[in-house]
Amino acid sequence: MALADRIQEFLQRLTPLTRNCLLTELERLEISEAELPGSAELLAKLRAEFRKDGSTQNRASNASRYFFAPLEPLLVDGAPEHANSGRILRGSLAAIWEWISRDLLPTMARDYIKKIEELIATNNQKEAKQVAATFQTKVMKYLESTLGSPDGANQTRIKLATYTASRVAYDDLTKILSVLRARDALAKFDETLPPAIQKFDDAKVAKITRLLHAFGKAHAEEIPFALALVAKRLKTPWHLIRLATKAAPSKNVADVAATPYAIVVSMVLDRLEDGRAALRVALKNNRVLVAKELLTEIYDTEYALQVRIDGFGQSDWGSRLDHLMNSIAALVEAEVARFPDNVGHVLGSRSLRSHNSLAGRLTYLAFKGRDAVSDGAAYCKKLVGAS
Repeated sequence: MALADRIQEFLQRLTPLTRNCLLTELERLEISEAELPGSAELLAKLRAEFRKDGSTQNRASNASRYFFAPLEPLLVDGAPEHANSGRILRGSLAAIWEWISRDLLPTMARDYIKKIEELIATNNQKEAKQVAATFQTKVMKYLESTLGSPDGANQTRIKLATYTASRVAYDDLTKILSVLRARDALAKFDETLPPAIQKFDDAKVAKITRLLHAFGKAHAEEIPFALALVAKRLKTPWHLIRLATKAAPSKNVADVAATPYAIVVSMVLDRLEDGRAALRVALKNNRVLVAKELLTEIYDTEYALQVRIDGFGQSDWGSRLDHLMNSIAALVEAEVARFPDNVGHVLGSRSLRSHNSLAGRLTYLAFKGRDAVSDGAAYCKKLVGAS
């Protein structure tokens, strides 16, 4: 029997719900570092069934879309399974919705779904939002009770594992609870922010800090989500660290770590993790120009962290950055190595080579006298020598 026939036979044995969950899991693996040989044809079959519009992202039902609406500004597509401070993985929502509607509140969920569909059919958007808000409040109260005990939390983990193999689904569920608790305050905070922040100068940092301080008086635990809303406005993602560096009495890493918004450094590192995952996908699909843009931002962020926080390299943050940059270097080196030495490569072009972050990396390593300077210089020489 041909492979295509065996795949079709396998899929026919599964229920539509199981097939949809399988598609979600395969797409999660596709954008992570996991490799699943033979998954391409499975994905093609499942997308043909569930993605008739040609999209590669799961389209939520109307009921779940209205329920998760307060999370929308905080959702991240295709992020790897790391901390993602202040953000929620979109891929977790399908499994969490299945758990809510099948295990947590099956009867209430069924009534909610029916009512929402009726309101959407009559284009009554206002009442649909009100019904969703009421159901959100019910879910929030049940989540507080369920997750409030060790046994309830453990049973929730077990149940979620029947819908997804993702290691972050439970963590995302706890984040959803936090966002629902502060949904009105977060929405109000979001409205006070400018649509875009082209330049995060001292005046804007001071203004945003005041807004954050006011928000945190009543919602200290939800500060990471407020910071994530700020990050979405920034033209240059690494500028988020200015909320911590400007509040510190010095550039020393210990002083920065002691500020109220020190978590922004971890959030910037989270986005570097996102960049690494996106780079991996771009190179895998031979989208080298996209990879070049990603590398420019990655190197820019690396350089900013190193030169704007003294002692960064000797901190836990610095260790995480080193690990990230080593894995990124391996990805790029493997790509460049596919071509003969005398053949130019866009990742070694002069536009990338002249970028401050590449030169800055060598300067920083040399200045600190790290043992890695020889390896870093050799790597950069190889990277830029093809132009």
